Amino acid sequence: MKVKEGFVLRAIAGSNIVVPVGEAGLDFNGMITLNESGAFLWRALENDTDIDALVKALLGEYDVDEKTARECVVSYIEKLAEAGCLDQ
Repeated sequence: MKVKEGFVLRAIAGSNIVVPVGEAGLDFNGMITLNESGAFLWRALENDTDIDALVKALLGEYDVDEKTARECVVSYIEKLAEAGCLDQ
């Protein structure tokens, strides 16, 4: 899975914001604000990846146990999929 074409992450006034560009803006009105770990995972999703790789990346970057990391990744992926931001 990876981020759909037409969605970009930008740092705006100290915040991590996902905005639609081009044709993606026609179907998605708004923006998504991400915290530091959300932006970290977004960057990982800019390349084709899977849940296991995202969990491994999160474990390597943050002091978190595997169960919590997996729960967070799954929840994050579900939210991005609901928003229409992912190609799966």
